[in-house]
Amino acid sequence: MKVDLVDSLHAIADGRNATPFDVLGMHPTDDVVDRGMTIRAWLPEASTAEVLWKGRSAPMSRVHPKGVYEVVVPGPEPVTYRLRVDGGAPFEDPYRFSPVFDDDELAPIREVDGRPHRVLGAHVMEHEGVSGTVFAVWAPGARAVSLVGDFNGWRAGRHPMRARASTGVWELFVPDLAAGELYKYRILSHVEGKVLLKTDPYARSMQLRPETASVVVAPSSHVWTDGPWTAERAERQAAGRPISVYEVHLGSWKREPGARPRDGAPGWQSYRALAAELIPYVKRLGFTHLELLPVTEHPYDASWGYQTVGYFAPTARYGTPDDLRYFVDEAHRAGLGVILDWVPAHFPRDAHGLGVFDGTHLYEHADPRKGVHPDWGTYIFNYARPEVTAFLISSALYWIEEFHIDGLRLDAVASMLYLDYSRDEGQWVPNQYGGRENLEASRFLRQLNETVHREHPGVLVMAEESTAWPGVTHPVTAGGLGFDVKWNMGWMHDTLEVIQSDPLFRKGVYDKLTFGITYAFSERFLLAFSHDEVVHLKGSMLTKMPGQVLDQFANLRLLYGYMWAHPGKKLLFMGAELAVWQEWDVEGELDWAVAEEPLHAGIQRWITELNHFYAREPALHESDWDGRGFEWLDCHDQARTTLSFLRWSGEWKDHVAVACNFTPVTWEGYRLAVPHAGSYEVVLSSDDRRFGGSGSVEHTVFGTVEGELFGRDQFVELTLPPLSMLFLKQVAPPVDARGSSKPSRAGRARKGGDTGG
Repeated sequence: MKVDLVDSLHAIADGRNATPFDVLGMHPTDDVVDRGMTIRAWLPEASTAEVLWKGRSAPMSRVHPKGVYEVVVPGPEPVTYRLRVDGGAPFEDPYRFSPVFDDDELAPIREVDGRPHRVLGAHVMEHEGVSGTVFAVWAPGARAVSLVGDFNGWRAGRHPMRARASTGVWELFVPDLAAGELYKYRILSHVEGKVLLKTDPYARSMQLRPETASVVVAPSSHVWTDGPWTAERAERQAAGRPISVYEVHLGSWKREPGARPRDGAPGWQSYRALAAELIPYVKRLGFTHLELLPVTEHPYDASWGYQTVGYFAPTARYGTPDDLRYFVDEAHRAGLGVILDWVPAHFPRDAHGLGVFDGTHLYEHADPRKGVHPDWGTYIFNYARPEVTAFLISSALYWIEEFHIDGLRLDAVASMLYLDYSRDEGQWVPNQYGGRENLEASRFLRQLNETVHREHPGVLVMAEESTAWPGVTHPVTAGGLGFDVKWNMGWMHDTLEVIQSDPLFRKGVYDKLTFGITYAFSERFLLAFSHDEVVHLKGSMLTKMPGQVLDQFANLRLLYGYMWAHPGKKLLFMGAELAVWQEWDVEGELDWAVAEEPLHAGIQRWITELNHFYAREPALHESDWDGRGFEWLDCHDQARTTLSFLRWSGEWKDHVAVACNFTPVTWEGYRLAVPHAGSYEVVLSSDDRRFGGSGSVEHTVFGTVEGELFGRDQFVELTLPPLSMLFLKQVAPPVDARGSSKPSRAGRARKGGDTGG
């Protein structure tokens, strides 16, 4: 036996052979006279072994003490063979098969829209007439890669993989291996000979924590029924349509009855159980969309899913991938869109995950000034590497295509855009121009948005971006980042500062209420009171409110009413609609008992009514992102801390007047300038008894009074209850011969987002 063959056999036995197919499988013999085919197999568990082919069999000789066997079969042509050890059942040899993927199929692992998930990962398939699973992993820094799992007793090097030339990909087809098998990759690194045991970055499923293996998944058997929804998705999610989002953490919305959250048996509801209960609940509340905190697999419950290890794997906490497909399908059948929180900003440092994947900093930057997040201790993706951006964009497309997700909300976008994010001087590396902008990250975001919108028009991509980075929702062709929606963090912080202050002194922060309109139409904004506002000792939405109990509820109704009246799409985190007293606890569930208490039930009815009113009134949603749809009536009443404004529908066909009182004082004879003469009715009041208010103003009709007020020539005079807000609509407005309502001379002059007087 040649020395190089002996060395190769030693390398296979030790799990350090990078070219197992050069040694194992079938190869022509060197004997030019007595030509035959040498079959060599790596069978460390065997005492005896034999080859079976064409109805014949031959015993194999042990040629390496650790379990390499070989035999020469006669004839110059390759044969299809099987193996048998210790007299057991025949089985296929993985090393008799040719590669599954050609070079062209591997090329997309570097392409923005290449969908490398179709190649990399574990795929159940038929290859050369045999059923099995092909495994492929990108690990260019590896000396050798082996597949380990239950199917081979987790033996190191039992299934060495084939290196695919310069691609950095390692591949192996394992015959007869079916869905449900657990596996990992054993990687021998070029760096100091380190041995790493890693889960599959492209795994479609993973074990439930604390176990960390990847799971082979069969092709989906779910039959989708949401054709009508997806056909209408682009229209349903267009700029002029109502979008009101219920944000939910599936594991703590509601637990199974009798579950004890902290004893290791948390009682999570399954995706299917949640479909039966959560979806009808959200539909009754009038929301248009569900937003799920990340259901990408994550090892630590308390990360809420924001520290992802499985970018292609729905968390096993609530069921299988097909169970999640069922959940989304049912949401669509109910008329609800589904948005997924997705985290391309950073990933955890768990040893089995993406970090230092092949012994090198493959997915993250090697320099900790660029590759480690100072706040969370997580790794930051290296957006300059094509395989990394292809991995992330492939993940985004996977959720849209395989799970029919209607939108992605990107977490912590600001941390991606700035090289000095949360870093002091000397802790960050400037870009090539000496600036603080992360040019690679911004390029990736543009590529992501361009790809998603090209491949799936109508799918929303949302940014949680907390700075003044210009053009977040502007088209890429105009120099923007290309997002559809940006969370309005400035409005959220300013409004909470006002509502949490003593109502008698809110005049001192009055400008916080009006400032938001100065930039409200510079981006396509969504107004959010999200999970981040009700954790880490911030209290619940209700406990943020000042005053005695009745005042707290009145303030909360005022806050929500102001939010739904203000330009911008809406988002509310679960429990806010119940006005729960406790801040969110990921290990528990919402306090559903409060829904039976009148004041809490009133908040729930108020949210429901706001959602339905918002959806049926074009003036409240058609011009959310168009300054022509907003008009101040009075934004200077600092002394009384009141606000009033108009919301106009497209082309000013319809309008809703809004009046807000942020003080605990009743303002009698409050004058509200209006654009039309006639009568105006209070169609919705936060002070209505149905919602827990005093009922001082309920569906009252007021006639207009002629008189100059803020440049208009008529107004209505009404009573504005304390800590309340009113929506008013004109009753039977006059129309001209063309059928359009006729605003007064002064009203016409002030359309188009004028700031009022």
